[in-house]
Amino acid sequence: MSVDTSTPAAPVRAKPATGGTAPPGGALTQRELRRRERRFHHRDKWWGYLLIAPAGLGLLVFYLWPVVQTMYYSFTEWGAFGGTTWIGLENYRTLIHDPEVWQSLGNSLIYTALVLLGIPVSMVLAVLLNLKGMRGTGIYRTLYFLPVVTMPAAVAVVWRWLYNGDIGILNQALDTIGIDGTYWVSDPTTVRFAIALIGVWMTVGYNMILLLAGLQGIPQDYYEAASLDGAGRVRQFFSVTLPLLSPTLFFTTVLSIIQSLQVFDLIYLILGGNTQAGLTNPAYADGQTIVMLFFQKSFFDNQRGYGAAIVCLLFVLIMALTALQFRLQKRWVHYG
Repeated sequence: MSVDTSTPAAPVRAKPATGGTAPPGGALTQRELRRRERRFHHRDKWWGYLLIAPAGLGLLVFYLWPVVQTMYYSFTEWGAFGGTTWIGLENYRTLIHDPEVWQSLGNSLIYTALVLLGIPVSMVLAVLLNLKGMRGTGIYRTLYFLPVVTMPAAVAVVWRWLYNGDIGILNQALDTIGIDGTYWVSDPTTVRFAIALIGVWMTVGYNMILLLAGLQGIPQDYYEAASLDGAGRVRQFFSVTLPLLSPTLFFTTVLSIIQSLQVFDLIYLILGGNTQAGLTNPAYADGQTIVMLFFQKSFFDNQRGYGAAIVCLLFVLIMALTALQFRLQKRWVHYG
């Protein structure tokens, strides 16, 4: 009896109903792959929305909605017992002809310009702390950064004591060299500079940290190449450090202007606020900022609609100055 040793025929696979040949090894078709990719992408998209929902909700409730409300209230008048009445552009007409608004706005701009003078000081400190072999850099960074994390109320109490015209340390130091001091925060000629000095003292540490981070991000290869070309320390600073540090300088400038225009608590406490000391301070009008005027009109004079118009004016000013800086940064900021 003979045995059949021939190979049995392979089973024939049925063609898919959609036509064409079946994918080898049970692989997915291109259509199925695209379908699954769309399904995974759709699911991942909703997971992303879910993860950013808490932050987005907080941004909407605590930032965007108050902005919309303030803009609306700027066109209204508040009653003595609550309630609003639509008055259109009346608040803005009053604002344009109000000398107190423009004086406060001018004080804010002067304060901002004087505080910006602290950025070169921050740069010098950052360069010194970035030197190789510098000892105690951690201690210096901490000491310079302490004013940033100190409460403005505590800063105001200390500096009011330093500026005291009778027993202040500053006047006592000047008296030892034969100079008669003044009442620094009660003299209209010195109040702006006295307050701006405090602003510089409080912000120089923060700006220094930002600039120091920018300096440490500059590759050493640039300095080595400049040194081989015969460039000294000064030449390297103006030809290498400043151009490569310009993005950090731009960020620091924008941030400083926005923060300085919104300053309130420090100056309010230095001038005495709405206490008897503030109301009798002859330099109060010369030191009052636009945010302080908003606080005065809204919460003491009960003119919340007019206060909202003042804040909208400040908002437009900040947006305009920021846009101008972004426009001008193309001329002096170097990326890469």
